[in-house]
Amino acid sequence: MKTIEKSTEINPNIEKDFQELQNKYALLEQEFEQTAAKLNWYKEQFRLSKEKQFGSSSEKSNSDQLSIFNEAEKEFRPKKQEPTIEEITYKRKRNKGLNKKSFDDLPVEIIEYKLQEEDKICPSCDSTLHEMSKEIRKELKIIPAQVKIVEHVRYVYACRQCEKENISTPIITAKMPNPLLKGSFVSPSLLAYIMDRKYSEAVPLYRQEKQFNNFGIDLSRQNFANWIIHAANSWLVHIYDRMHYHLLEEGVIFADETTMQVLDEVGKKPSSKSYMWLYGSKKPKRQILLYEYQPSRSSKHPKKFLKGFSGYLQTDGYPGYNDVKDVIQVGCFAHARRGFTDALKSLPKEADISTTNAKEGIDFCNKLFSIERSLRKLSEEERYKKRLEQSKPVLEAFLSWLNIKQKQVLPKSSLGKAVKYCLNQWPKLEAYLLDGRLEISNNTAERAIKPFVIGRKNFLFSKSPKGATSSAITYSIIETAKASGLNPFYYLNYLFEKLPNIDLESMDELDKLLPWSDSIPEDCKIPNKD
Repeated sequence: MKTIEKSTEINPNIEKDFQELQNKYALLEQEFEQTAAKLNWYKEQFRLSKEKQFGSSSEKSNSDQLSIFNEAEKEFRPKKQEPTIEEITYKRKRNKGLNKKSFDDLPVEIIEYKLQEEDKICPSCDSTLHEMSKEIRKELKIIPAQVKIVEHVRYVYACRQCEKENISTPIITAKMPNPLLKGSFVSPSLLAYIMDRKYSEAVPLYRQEKQFNNFGIDLSRQNFANWIIHAANSWLVHIYDRMHYHLLEEGVIFADETTMQVLDEVGKKPSSKSYMWLYGSKKPKRQILLYEYQPSRSSKHPKKFLKGFSGYLQTDGYPGYNDVKDVIQVGCFAHARRGFTDALKSLPKEADISTTNAKEGIDFCNKLFSIERSLRKLSEEERYKKRLEQSKPVLEAFLSWLNIKQKQVLPKSSLGKAVKYCLNQWPKLEAYLLDGRLEISNNTAERAIKPFVIGRKNFLFSKSPKGATSSAITYSIIETAKASGLNPFYYLNYLFEKLPNIDLESMDELDKLLPWSDSIPEDCKIPNKD
């Protein structure tokens, strides 16, 4: 009987197939991890997009923030007692935050209500009534803008004696101010009013046209636009150039830029982006804010505008400023913190915020900002010393934390981008330790460019580069005037009265008209808060 033996030999192809399966499994596992990482990234972007679209734009939460659409309903209090004029006046004097004149400075119009002589009869005894007392009710009355025609009449004089003796008669003409625009009826006050409403109050020209029509005055928005462009490019540009000259003498300049749309640019589509650049200084009592329109975001624009400047340049980290020579660049910790805030917003709701890396990054930034708030009232030299004592150790710990987290987070995640931004910008971010005049963030520039951003929402676009340039000049004059405590309307009116009648080649004459000049009349200044 034959014994059947089992074969113990292994098919050599099985080992090969097993190895191939292992390789495929490893490849699929890697692809799965990549897909999961992409999915998490898309989830982050989706959550962050929803937060930006529907959430608060501020990085701070405010439970009292109201919607502009239902503010009246939320503030409605039918049982709240009306304040008296005396109460409001007292509060205005007591609260230093209100910077308008007390009601005592307003003109008073008195309307008296008396009985007619035939009604001053006592209904009981028919005797004549006398005035026992009087009741007074006070109201605030608004008088809409008044428009009137001003005729400038100047007389021409001659000598009758010379005429009698047949002597050549001298003709002498009385002096009269030069007009703002020859052949036009536009006055300094009219143009100042239109400019102030457009650039300071963000009222578009077509709305102003409608409002004038409602007063029975037929003025065209095309006329408004022509007047603005002429005034900016013929008169205000001289003040702008002098402010530019003085800006380059400063030791610290901050800069920012934002998009705008200009329809009739040569070689560009109407839908393409142009840019409004902002440069400014924050010297006490002489803050300068200059806007400049440019068709692109190229680095050549700040390089040209800041030519001759030597000092500190604070930006949000945009590399377009890297070509500016002879400057020490300073970064913005508000932008650094914003990256971690976005990472926090992109987390799913079930995430434990208190233990996230994003929260740790925010905590480092908040600690630095807290130190800055405590040093706000110190001198520049004291602030410099305190920063080295208090802020430098926090910065060193933050940098160590960033280097560790860089190896642990996904580079393309929101948190990875925030960490990468900080590390790439670190020399600029810590540069504010170098000088007590410097700020920890570039928020001053962001606040300064905001008036243009608000106006852009109403104007949507500029028709031509010439119009965009005139807007930049006008914004510069108005915003610098505000920073100097001037009323934009009265200051523009003053400039339009003076500029056509001075020597524009005289720098001394122009310097007397600058917003911070001691020569500016008191009527142009906003009343003190006291």
